[in-house]
Amino acid sequence: MKRIDQLLISPHSSILEALHIIDKGSVQIALVVDESQKLIGTITDGDVRRGILRGIDLNNEVQHIMKTDPMISYEEDSRDVIFAKMKNYNLKQIPIIDRQGKIVRLDLLDEIIKQERSDNWVVLMAGGLGSRLGELTRDCPKPLLKVGSKPILEGILETFIANGFYRFMISVNYKAEMIMDYFGDGSKWGVEIIYIQESKRLGTAGALSLLPFIPDKPIIVMNGDLLTKVNFQQLLDFHMETKASATMCVREYEFQVPYGVVKVDNSRLQSIEEKPVQRFFISGGIYVISPNALQYIPDNTFYDMPSLFDKLLQLGAETSAFPIREYWIDIGRMDDFERANSEVLEGMLTI
Repeated sequence: MKRIDQLLISPHSSILEALHIIDKGSVQIALVVDESQKLIGTITDGDVRRGILRGIDLNNEVQHIMKTDPMISYEEDSRDVIFAKMKNYNLKQIPIIDRQGKIVRLDLLDEIIKQERSDNWVVLMAGGLGSRLGELTRDCPKPLLKVGSKPILEGILETFIANGFYRFMISVNYKAEMIMDYFGDGSKWGVEIIYIQESKRLGTAGALSLLPFIPDKPIIVMNGDLLTKVNFQQLLDFHMETKASATMCVREYEFQVPYGVVKVDNSRLQSIEEKPVQRFFISGGIYVISPNALQYIPDNTFYDMPSLFDKLLQLGAETSAFPIREYWIDIGRMDDFERANSEVLEGMLTI
């Protein structure tokens, strides 16, 4: 049971205000109520991300993205009834209302049953050369370069552990023995680590053809040079909600054209837009892949994730995009590496 005072929001509040409630609280939901405290909708992290994909600005009112028919239960319902609803509809929380529709409380699944760890495997891609970092990676693989007081890959591992994950595969190639010596079997962190050893570079998807077995649940695949505060449980929930074969994390990228853009029709000038800003979604290097999608990855062949997604799109398989709004940095170049270390010193980044 959760006190709901700090979870309530008006339908006319901004999406940014809802995000503040979602991110600040431990239950990751905002409850939209009218003046008489009647529940009229809910907003979760997934609702916000779907709104972003539709181009809805975060300054818009929450009523544009809220779920207007959320699953609810009544205050007189038994614990068993509430538990059954949450299990049947894969809910982590459920609003409890009275017969007048007023919000009474929020019940949490992990308070009804002890929350289990996630059995999903996490595959971390750590086989790259890191050549853009020059001399830094001549004697040390990039995943072992330190940001703050610990290697990049250790920070990634500990973030996943904090999110309830304990089963890891690490794909290695360049200076593989250094990575394997450092992380071992994972017992130092109380987790399981096995290694995928690439004899040649296979790309971000090709290494998955070397998995020792086909997992029975979706796997999270992540580049081993990223630092992010993405909530990986939310990512998995989003993947399951969208019934996708594969989900790609995406980031919004802005590019300002440095000139006036002229639109013409044959020889007729139609409009001039001065230095317009173009916005795109780009891949964030984090993916969720369902077991059924692994069959389309060719054996022991260089194959990147965009190729896998292209194949799935050609086959008409369901794919989804999960927009990253949290902290994210790809340590691909020297200035990225220096920035990450600077942000650790300034307290902006904790690993």
